Amino acid sequence: MTLNRVILEMGTGNDLHGGDYTKASIRAVKDAIHHSSLTMVRTLGIDREKVRVNVTIAVQRPELVDVEAVKVVLPMGQVTVNVLEGGLDILDQEGDDITVIANAAIAVWLDI
Repeated sequence: MTLNRVILEMGTGNDLHGGDYTKASIRAVKDAIHHSSLTMVRTLGIDREKVRVNVTIAVQRPELVDVEAVKVVLPMGQVTVNVLEGGLDILDQEGDDITVIANAAIAVWLDI
């Protein structure tokens, strides 16, 4: 089997209040997947479960992202999620609330 990357899509998501890194990550993934449609999977008769999806997420606190919750958002394929340090945390003026900004890159690989 020779896998070829057929799409790379980026997205950004945030949690404006409460510092929820998983919520911001899920929103970043949803933003990325709403920029594209993988109609080629159906057109080429590819088994949806043979699609490989690699998700890379960047947030300031990678250990606080629930990877399994992120995987559920993807509509098809064998999904792997890698969370790295990045993104942004913005404290409010009083310093008691945080806005989390997450970045996501989604690569889809097919055997074609």
